[in-house]
Amino acid sequence: ASLIMMGSVFLSRVVGLLREMSIAYVSGAGHEVDAYQIAFILPEVLNHILASGFLSVTFIPIFTRHLVRQREDEAWRSFSIILCVFGAGAVVGTAVAMVFAPLLVSLAAPGLQEPDVFEAAVRMTRIILPAQIAFFAGGLLMAVQFARGRFFLPALAPLIYNLGIIAGGLLLRSWLGVEGVAWGVLVGAFLGNFAVQLAGARRLGLRFRPAWSWTHPDLKEYVRLTLPLMLGLTMTFSTEFLFRCFGSFLPAGGIAVLNFSLRVMLILVGLFGQAVGIASFPTMARLAAENNLPELNRLLNRTLRYLALLIPVAATLMVLSREVVRILFQRGRFDPAATTLTAEVLVWFLAGAFAFAAYTVVVRGYYAARNTLVPALFGTGAVLASIPVYFLGMRVMGTSGIAAAVSLSGILQVAVLYHLWSRRSGNTGQGGVYGFYLKMGLLGVGMAAALAAFRELLLTVFDAASLTGSLAVSALVGLAFAALMLLSGYGLKIPEITDLTGR
Repeated sequence: ASLIMMGSVFLSRVVGLLREMSIAYVSGAGHEVDAYQIAFILPEVLNHILASGFLSVTFIPIFTRHLVRQREDEAWRSFSIILCVFGAGAVVGTAVAMVFAPLLVSLAAPGLQEPDVFEAAVRMTRIILPAQIAFFAGGLLMAVQFARGRFFLPALAPLIYNLGIIAGGLLLRSWLGVEGVAWGVLVGAFLGNFAVQLAGARRLGLRFRPAWSWTHPDLKEYVRLTLPLMLGLTMTFSTEFLFRCFGSFLPAGGIAVLNFSLRVMLILVGLFGQAVGIASFPTMARLAAENNLPELNRLLNRTLRYLALLIPVAATLMVLSREVVRILFQRGRFDPAATTLTAEVLVWFLAGAFAFAAYTVVVRGYYAARNTLVPALFGTGAVLASIPVYFLGMRVMGTSGIAAAVSLSGILQVAVLYHLWSRRSGNTGQGGVYGFYLKMGLLGVGMAAALAAFRELLLTVFDAASLTGSLAVSALVGLAFAALMLLSGYGLKIPEITDLTGR
């Protein structure tokens, strides 16, 4: 199961990268992409309210409890009640948001002044909104499959979704421009997240009957577990919302540049953090159920130490930011000027990559212990406290300032959340984790300085302004990075590096 889900995360990140490359090719980094990104604000707010991203945390235990007690009819009745009640909420919420889209978009992106961009954002918002119905219903259908030990079809959902976006952008660009990408979002969501998952649930004996028992105990339990997640603001959700909100005050193309650079950083988070979090969560949940907190803390600390290796990786990508952006995006309407600006912003996002990766693991410790309230309350408070940081960053540094605010906010949030967990669980190993992150930070700074000097030397030989030159410089700097990591691991006796090398 872990291998399937880790493979899905890896492939979805690759396909997601191809999605961003196709958007850059079709529309560059201008106002069209700004409008497309703003169009996601309302759908993501609705998705967060429905908490469809947390169904595996909240619904699976309810469904599984009935299966374990040989009460399959009651399991499907709970499924039907939750789908009807919250599905109706999804339909009503979508309809209301579509009607009031102009007002809501103006509130969510208050800095947006250009009438053409505003109208395009509203139009694409209305196209994308119905996809949230597919995400919620499909999330329940995927949770049913997870509970039955079936992972393959749910693993296909993000791949089909991203392929739908790519197809919409490339096939419809001649007629609709970037709006074709929005139609790709809608089609990809209904195919990958609903139609395929419906087929998977039917194979497992899906039994759906319309039911509206508002007092059913399983519905009450689901609301109790989900309500903090609905009302709370997670780090990931707040980042997606705030960079678009504050980006609306930037010149044309500001949101596009923030999005492209953020997606590159999130590739690292997905490969390092999300994959590791998915793989470690079942063991965390088992240890929490056994009330074996000492072993749970050892697992959490060990996992976080491995994630610290992301720091020198991110430092190397900072050195290669221009080459990376040029290789990934500079084609079609994405010109060299967009490459320069995106590379500058990417550096600031990469500074917080390790924090986003660590967050995906730390928060799962709370979820394994069936505690959704503390992360929700803390996350909401932290997001509200970070708003002045975003405002100051935007005023002082413009586009790069918003990226810096994202990273600073992420680092502070995960540090405090981990500290609170350690206090509540008696985690005596947190000091060693902090020390190791400091050690990796110093190693990353030293490696970045050495690799930057090596890159400058290579630029006297290769034309990095070309694709082939960027590939050559990246490959050689990458080899130097690997050599430095091995040298550091064995020379400084860092077991996390030597252990991975041995494996």
